[in-house]
Amino acid sequence: MPITASAKKALRQSIRRRARNLKRSNAYKSAMKDLKKSASADQLAKAYQAIDKAAKTGVIKKNKAARLKSAAAKLLVKK
Repeated sequence: MPITASAKKALRQSIRRRARNLKRSNAYKSAMKDLKKSASADQLAKAYQAIDKAAKTGVIKKNKAARLKSAAAKLLVKK
């Protein structure tokens, strides 16, 4: 356990950031799963939005976001 005040604060920040990052990560993963189940234009838009938010906040890197969006568009074209 942290002893100093700054270490305690860093732990609190870390816990909050982890929760926020997990929320963003789960959001884009579930959006991709929903898109795979029913490939529609509105699902594609939701997936794009979730992926962009995850990339913007640093949960995933910019290039991974681009790859995910490309794969999502291919899913829509295929079905």
